[in-house]
Amino acid sequence: MQTWPGQPYPLGATYDGAGTNFALFSEVAERVELCLFGEDGREERVGCAEVTALIWHAYVPGIGPGQRYGWRVHGPWDPEQGHRANPSKLLLDPYAKAVEGAVRWHPAVFPYRLGDPDGPPDTEDSAPYVPKAVVTSPYFDWGQDRHPRTPWHETLLYEAHVKGLTARHPEVPPPLRGTFSGVSHPAVVEHLHRLGVTAIELQPVHQFVHDHRLVEAGLRNYWGYNSIGFFAPHNEYSSAGQLGGQVNELKQMVRTLHAEGIEVILDVVYNHTAEGNHLGPMLSFRGIDNAAYYRLDPDDARRYADYTGTGNSLNARHPHVLQLIMDSLRYWVLEMHVDGFRFDLAATLARELHDVDRLSAFFDIIQQDPVISQVKLIAEPWDVGEGGYQVGNFPPLWSEWNGRYRDAVRDYWRGREQTLGELAFRLTGSSDLYESTGRRPFASINFVTCHDGFTLTDLVSYEQKHNEANGEANRDGESHNRSWNCGVEGPTEDPGILALRARQRRNLLTTLLLSQGVPMLLSGDEIGRTQQGNNNVYCQDNELSWLDWEHADPELLEFTSWLTAFRHAHPVFRRRRYFEGRPILGSEVHDIAWIRPDGRPMGQDDWDVGFARTIGVYLNGEAIPSPGPRGERVADDTFFAVFNAHDGQVDFTLPGRPFGSQWVTLLDTYDGLSRRARRYRAGSRARIRARSVVLFWREL
Repeated sequence: MQTWPGQPYPLGATYDGAGTNFALFSEVAERVELCLFGEDGREERVGCAEVTALIWHAYVPGIGPGQRYGWRVHGPWDPEQGHRANPSKLLLDPYAKAVEGAVRWHPAVFPYRLGDPDGPPDTEDSAPYVPKAVVTSPYFDWGQDRHPRTPWHETLLYEAHVKGLTARHPEVPPPLRGTFSGVSHPAVVEHLHRLGVTAIELQPVHQFVHDHRLVEAGLRNYWGYNSIGFFAPHNEYSSAGQLGGQVNELKQMVRTLHAEGIEVILDVVYNHTAEGNHLGPMLSFRGIDNAAYYRLDPDDARRYADYTGTGNSLNARHPHVLQLIMDSLRYWVLEMHVDGFRFDLAATLARELHDVDRLSAFFDIIQQDPVISQVKLIAEPWDVGEGGYQVGNFPPLWSEWNGRYRDAVRDYWRGREQTLGELAFRLTGSSDLYESTGRRPFASINFVTCHDGFTLTDLVSYEQKHNEANGEANRDGESHNRSWNCGVEGPTEDPGILALRARQRRNLLTTLLLSQGVPMLLSGDEIGRTQQGNNNVYCQDNELSWLDWEHADPELLEFTSWLTAFRHAHPVFRRRRYFEGRPILGSEVHDIAWIRPDGRPMGQDDWDVGFARTIGVYLNGEAIPSPGPRGERVADDTFFAVFNAHDGQVDFTLPGRPFGSQWVTLLDTYDGLSRRARRYRAGSRARIRARSVVLFWREL
């Protein structure tokens, strides 16, 4: 086959209309072969004689979209030095834009003779059992597509799984269920609009692998936090029939959602790969340059440093690994038009030698990048290594999943003592975590539930995890859930308990959507989705984890939609700056005030009363300091919200002047949306029933 020298950049396979340039980084390689596969599966190997700055490259005329290919790397097999080159193993291009096939778990996919990972290499060809990269076309008609660029303080996130969202949706045609096309189907878009969603945060869509252990147990890696291709959309989420069709299908999904004003944020997993620990398969990075791509144990280069609990950690300190991450991020923004990223176990990427470092190379390079620094960046600010819990410690450019918000709100509503002070910080944007670094309330991604843990319905129905279906004897998943079952574990027909659970769901949703910061809803919570007490459905690709649209709770959906619409209509609940809590311009009027049940402002000693579980918060809509997009003054109505986590009724004295003289109920979670509005004169008592939130509007 005729080949030309080609170019060392861009890495991966780049089609130019006449042929394709192939480029691969490997510092350890002694020889590299490009492997091209025909429709009949026959392999033709092309030697790459050109090496420029550690990049092996070749241009092959006549090769175009749909061509399947892989790499073989010749070099040292020296596990004690961290080198594991094995040309018998076909390797997936780290820059592959599309992938065909999946791993077929055969002994040949492992680089060593089974049972002896540090012995001689296994020489059986792995090509029949591993996925192949596919050359793609860069051409796509984006039309008038534009990023919605919704401001952070106006954002409402909806975390969803591509397959789980539509696998059981009756209005989505069967061929499109569980695919990228299903996510952008009109029925789904209508639902997102009804909820007021401005951005959908998709669980991993990068090409991932179903773990050997799970496949042997008859399970699958449903969540997809097991990436092997950081540029390729996962091929199982495509309804397209042609090779590489998943690329355009994802682009079409993004274009459709953008036309509806909905941003697309991707959950990305750059902290580890699907190759696992030293006993894992050889699929890509391990065979290309093991010591460059992975953090090796400094005391034993045969093993891997593992800050993720998955067997390995990508070496984000290495310049070519940093380049891979940044090239991937830019590709998804510039070529796929996505609007931001949520970084799984982001603390791992920020580790220098061992510790998490706010000044790490990863943060530096993100900060200065003209593309990535301008999109939404969300950190999951922890990993499983020592010192890995870093909530509040990411740089100013970042927003964070606020785990302390989740914990505080759950503790408060399950009746834990000494929670008022913590709750107050979380309701007002967590200034204690973010303000000192110059960040705003939208640095806090507020959530009560997410994919990892109980759903909202299960949070109020179970106190213990029930993960037996996962095949790990219920040892997996979080054991400390801060949940409360309302008196009975799991399903019940007791009307009193069912009513209490419904009220607790409304309480949690109301708290979330009245809090400063960016609210995130877990998909399905708005329709009452249950996982039957399983708080770790990562391996359950079935009806246990898919949204059950047929049995949706219409009242809960209506309630959630009312809350989101109310939030969008009232800027006092989505301020761009923190409350100051002091008189404004020397007057008696405050921007915020905390009120005791007797109608008096909270004093310092009141916060320390351990048994206190009732508090009122006054939010002054006339005291919003940030102007609108054209510099106009922003003003809103004034509200007073009473939170009562007691198991009994509380007679709450409504505040008088300077706070207000007449209050009208807008919402009472005890009844949902059914209760009629009531008027109260300032100083009168309003009965706040057990475990409920009452929201008042200041009429006078």
